[in-house]
Amino acid sequence: MSDQQRSTHAGASPSGRRPLVVLEGVDKHFGALHVLKSVDLTIAHGEVVVVIGPSGSGKSTLCRTINRLETIDGGRITIDGADLPAEGKELAQLRADVGMVFQSFNLFAHKTVRENVTLGPVKVRGVPAKQAKERADALLERVGVASQADKYPAQLSGGQQQRVAIARALAMDPKVMLFDEPTSALDPEMINEVLDVMTGLAKDGMTMVVVTHEMGFARRAADRVVFMADGEILEDAEPETFFTAPTHERSKDFLSKILTH
Repeated sequence: MSDQQRSTHAGASPSGRRPLVVLEGVDKHFGALHVLKSVDLTIAHGEVVVVIGPSGSGKSTLCRTINRLETIDGGRITIDGADLPAEGKELAQLRADVGMVFQSFNLFAHKTVRENVTLGPVKVRGVPAKQAKERADALLERVGVASQADKYPAQLSGGQQQRVAIARALAMDPKVMLFDEPTSALDPEMINEVLDVMTGLAKDGMTMVVVTHEMGFARRAADRVVFMADGEILEDAEPETFFTAPTHERSKDFLSKILTH
């Protein structure tokens, strides 16, 4: 890794924009397994960072530490200059500021699509019900499922459910959106409808951290690609540089396996 790349990890982002999410020396163990090894990463306001790497490299764990779904053993994570809170109301506030979209859609099965999207703003943000409903309908329109608002999740396809999950996260007006392999549970024909929504968010300036195997999305929508292996960030580069001239043997090997099939 070059000095220029290394310097972008923990202080300023390479874009020159103000840092929003900063990880410094982050360590995480699961028992004897060291899944994150002194990870440094800075994500600026409005930046789209795509995290890729082989299975077991620590990508999802990295993503989940940013909203404290996973606690860390060492190091520091700040969002907008504030340390991650440990528990209580401050943690609930953090989770409202950090939207998360998972592999599984995690929608409330007994609530309609619209209710799924309005619940958080009303309960956590204190938004009036009428205003939350109007916002929900606008977001469902934005992600292309407005016609499904009165249905229940089980009546929707996987791609539709995931788009509702994105709308639900957006309804909280988050500062940053985390996507943990959002298309890996979807049938192939549904993947693009979700990626198209995510690409639109990226173009609109949403700060995003995306763990994915979708290299086309990484090339098209990312400002930076972060490559992880064995709990470490081995490369951090613009997409074109990463895909055409990777510098680390592990990333060359990874790309040779996935880009030839």
